[in-house]
Amino acid sequence: MSPRRAALLVAAVLGAALVVVIAVRTPWTLLPTPPGGPAPVSEDAGLPAAAVARAEALAAAIRPASLANLLLGLAVSAVLGLTRLGSRLVGALARPTGSRWPLTVLLGAVALLVVGRLATLPISAYGEMVRHRYGLSTRSWPLWLRDVAVSTAIDAALTALGLLVLVALARRAPRTWWAWAAGGAAALVVAGSFLYPVVIEPAFNSFTPLAAGPLRTDLLALAEESGTPVEDVLVADASRRTTSLNAYVSGFGSTRRVVLYDTLLTSVPDDEIESIVAHELGHVATDDVLTGTLIGALGAAAAVALLGWLLTWAPLLRRAGAESPGDPRVVPLALLLIAVGTLVSTPVQNLVSRHVEARADLHALDLTGNAAAFEEMQRRLAETNVSDPSPPVPWQWWFGSHPTAAQRIAMAEDWLRLDDR
Repeated sequence: MSPRRAALLVAAVLGAALVVVIAVRTPWTLLPTPPGGPAPVSEDAGLPAAAVARAEALAAAIRPASLANLLLGLAVSAVLGLTRLGSRLVGALARPTGSRWPLTVLLGAVALLVVGRLATLPISAYGEMVRHRYGLSTRSWPLWLRDVAVSTAIDAALTALGLLVLVALARRAPRTWWAWAAGGAAALVVAGSFLYPVVIEPAFNSFTPLAAGPLRTDLLALAEESGTPVEDVLVADASRRTTSLNAYVSGFGSTRRVVLYDTLLTSVPDDEIESIVAHELGHVATDDVLTGTLIGALGAAAAVALLGWLLTWAPLLRRAGAESPGDPRVVPLALLLIAVGTLVSTPVQNLVSRHVEARADLHALDLTGNAAAFEEMQRRLAETNVSDPSPPVPWQWWFGSHPTAAQRIAMAEDWLRLDDR
């Protein structure tokens, strides 16, 4: 191994190790063991048998489609990235532009992403059909197609620009491009956290201030009590697309606001809305967004260093039909490596996410002091969102970003027993 490739590998390993250290140093024990031991985790989370059966039926219909969508996307990326097919497609797009490399990168990245999206579109349409069948989706098919087009356009534009910068750096600084690209990736993650609420969210939803009244007053007071004051409480027109219940806090400083799905306001008592908002305020109180942004930035930098190491491996470049990381024909291979890296890192990201969500649950219980409303909200969320209260362990380990409804209710029971001491 050359000294340069060794340095790339060391940088990638050190970056990944730093992310792990930050995660490990997070306090993982949230509650002491209550007298008599922890509350048992009920498989049905106290939901009616009909609701559990409905959630399991939805899972049986949607999980195979989700896996098929994932595997088909990877297969398309592998065919384009590990054969000459991808590089030939990029080359064909370059010819009408006079083979100018910036246009080649941009057009190639957009075309490859669109090809991948079109390949998985029938499975996505099936998933939407299933969500319609179970009453989860309220989108018309024209609106669904519009959402697919907008999300694809945003993904393609951002990815194409990122790859353009990567190839440009590789051409200008062939020995140190990966270090500059790693720094750029970290900066992009940080910028994205600030820009997402004001750039991406409005592309899919409209927001209006919550009307003056007891709920608005209570939510603003709750934010003050949490030590995380917000500028406004907004209502998103989520019912145009879904019947699901949700709320979140977005923005930083003067842009911080509580956002409620309008579906909450039509079917959920105020004390349960306050419980779910208290959970979201918990993310702010413990700097979860800032910490997540930092971990994401470090992870992105480490991933780019690893990408640089792989893109200097001559046999891999030859298989993809590219000569170097500065060759525009490297785009299909880079997209494949990004997709594989994202999949491999998913369990680690979700492990941290589940802990962060449990910590926010604890904040909600401490802030509201209302375990009954918290438990009822969890059951309502599971039933309305048709969520499996106890999914298979492998599925939850890999794809579960939140604790299960049964686990969250058990923690509330533990909190209540400790609070009664």
